[in-house]
Amino acid sequence: MKLALFDVDGTLMDSQAMILASFTKAFTVTGVPLPPRSALLGVVGLSLVKAMAVLRPDDGAEHHESLAQSYKQAFWTYRTDGSFPEVPFDGALDLLRRLKARDDVLIGIATGKSQRGVRHIIDQFGLEGVFSTIQTSDDAPSKPHPGMILQAMAETGAAPQDTVMIGDALFDIEMAHAAGVKVAAVSWGFQPKAVLERAKPHAMVNDFNELEETLGSFWQDRAA
Repeated sequence: MKLALFDVDGTLMDSQAMILASFTKAFTVTGVPLPPRSALLGVVGLSLVKAMAVLRPDDGAEHHESLAQSYKQAFWTYRTDGSFPEVPFDGALDLLRRLKARDDVLIGIATGKSQRGVRHIIDQFGLEGVFSTIQTSDDAPSKPHPGMILQAMAETGAAPQDTVMIGDALFDIEMAHAAGVKVAAVSWGFQPKAVLERAKPHAMVNDFNELEETLGSFWQDRAA
């Protein structure tokens, strides 16, 4: 059985405005300077506490946890009041449904979001039953640790050679390499294409149609 594992923020969902607003609020209420936009987007995909540790390396663990909690509160406030809508990238839902219709492919998620955050997206966009495995920051060590992918393969019975990770961040590529699986990096996400290419993904794709073709090529090569 083939397994396609998707990152969420920056890969399936355009949540950049919500993420930046939540970081801004978290740093403001805790009284510390806001890092540059590029630094904020550069940690998207990590678990929140680890992201705060990267952004504020000289602070203690207690302050990293405080920043993470402030971020969570801001994020859910903005989500509730609709200030910064999260929307799927063009073509994302169509590809998920096409893959779901195949009897030889399972779809999963490997994300730094929480289970609650993933559940909201599933409910909002009618994706109930699409994902055979959902790995989040609640379930495994933060990317780039390979735990999310290893757990997803264990849950689904997929072999490493039949598994592909799809993501927009350096951490996704590093996680896939550590787990011994193929990785397709997407160019429309939150990190520069040049950064991703230096990490040597097996493919770099520019839209969801190209991603579908790439997945087919990976799996065809495996079958051959």
